[in-house]
Amino acid sequence: QVQLVESGGGLVQAGGSLRLSCAASGRTFSHYAMAWFRQAPGKEREFVAAINWSGASTYYADSVKGRFTISRDNAKDTVHLQMNTLKPEDTAVYYCAGALSFARVPSRASEYDYWGQGTQVTVSS
Repeated sequence: QVQLVESGGGLVQAGGSLRLSCAASGRTFSHYAMAWFRQAPGKEREFVAAINWSGASTYYADSVKGRFTISRDNAKDTVHLQMNTLKPEDTAVYYCAGALSFARVPSRASEYDYWGQGTQVTVSS
């Protein structure tokens, strides 16, 4: 089992920045590909960003490319999402997720084994 706890959400004005963190506990964190998903009211959960087990490879949704940066610290069992130039359409609950995978980094929510409880991000216009 892996437990994931997100933090860092909040209310920010458009154009501002937030840094989300996800702390992992349980099994060996470095064995997991990690990702951030988000879900806005009335919408399906969507992929935001992902990072492979070593941190060498990262992937982003087109809607956040160039504005968001995913990173991880395997020594501290944490993954971060730096969000810059935030837009009102970024408003959602953001979820951290983990998938036991060395070979590939999934982008579909169904491929992730563990989830955090979510943290609310609200961007005002």
